[in-house]
Amino acid sequence: MKRLAAPIAIGLVLAAGSLGGCGSDPVDRGGVTASEAQQLNDAAAMLENDSVSANALVPEAGKEPTP
Repeated sequence: MKRLAAPIAIGLVLAAGSLGGCGSDPVDRGGVTASEAQQLNDAAAMLENDSVSANALVPEAGKEPTP
């Protein structure tokens, strides 16, 4: 029984140590919190709504662009 105690103890320590990496952390892999990620998404949506289509920048056929 004593021969099994050491390997079991080592296995338990390794298992407990590996569980330290599990769980829900408020910081995402990108280094921002969930709140900051939401703010970035909102800002991106606002920029997308305010953007100009590339087709709007091309002059119509037969017209000279005005400087």
